[in-house]
Amino acid sequence: MTLAEAAAQADAFAESGDERALARLRAEWDDEIEAEARNADYRVRSQAYRAIAQFRFRQKLQLLRRGLEDESPAARGSALIALEALSRTHPGDVNSFRPLLHELAARDPNAAVRRLAVICLKNGTPQRDTIQLLEGIAELDDADAELRKTARAVGTALRKKAATR
Repeated sequence: MTLAEAAAQADAFAESGDERALARLRAEWDDEIEAEARNADYRVRSQAYRAIAQFRFRQKLQLLRRGLEDESPAARGSALIALEALSRTHPGDVNSFRPLLHELAARDPNAAVRRLAVICLKNGTPQRDTIQLLEGIAELDDADAELRKTARAVGTALRKKAATR
């Protein structure tokens, strides 16, 4: 079985609530995920970062940090997708990565990575500096149109979340 197949199986176990089978699979693939996240091939690293979310592997958040700092846009994007998925139920994850997410959203050379960083920020707490950053991105004339649209939508959602507190 490949890591991609094991990750799909882990996702199915998590969706069905079979925590025992999921824990068994995590134990079996723990070292493999670590090794593949350090692989020289960006495609292998990308799969490892996606697998972290599929395995619901919260103990691997520091490995995701490595992915967010990866040289490959594909690996950074996969790490962001994994962080977004894990942070849906744990907003503290976004909060602990907030400075790095701000940096990626504002300055990453890849527009898709910037959009993914913005999307991750929606799962965090509505902090003023994040809302200001998103408003600034939404107003940038030279920014990608999809990035501006996403920043505007996430900024609006965070303002609404802040107002309901």
